[in-house]
Amino acid sequence: MRMTATQPTIERTAVADRTEDLEQIFLAHHDRIFRAAFRVTGNVSDAEDVLQTVFLRLLRHGHNFAGVDDAGRYLHRAGVNAALDVMRSRKSAGSVPLDDIELNTLRDPGRDPSQNQDATEMRDALRSAVAQLHATAAEMFVLRYFEGYDNAEVAKMMDTSEGTVAVTLHRTRARLQKELGGMR
Repeated sequence: MRMTATQPTIERTAVADRTEDLEQIFLAHHDRIFRAAFRVTGNVSDAEDVLQTVFLRLLRHGHNFAGVDDAGRYLHRAGVNAALDVMRSRKSAGSVPLDDIELNTLRDPGRDPSQNQDATEMRDALRSAVAQLHATAAEMFVLRYFEGYDNAEVAKMMDTSEGTVAVTLHRTRARLQKELGGMR
């Protein structure tokens, strides 16, 4: 096949358009994805890694969104799932980020240091336990309790019924309470 002089120009124009679209999507949604990842991981570095991962995947796979709003729902879920993956990999590697250790000493100065430590341990245990859940249950739990969406919004985001969300969340909460009950 013989290339014409216009083909490289067309390809460059398509790449430039795609880059502009990606930049627009990034500017519109990066903060929301970062916050969701931070709530799941509890760590700024991990949240930044998740943000980078989500947009690199988007660039690599070239998703075509009908509009920026459509991209927001997809990217938010992708960020939550990538953050859960980070938590799962951290659990299997047995590592704890340095940020978590350093921040333990900077918590509320009016509280007893043991209270700060207990709260930190509980948050870490909850994050770890959520990371071990089935992917659907973990995502529903994060969207509902970390992100603050109500059951109807979670159902819409996950393309399921409110009843399914309610039952899954009830079972998930019961499981987590049982697992974490000994920490109190």
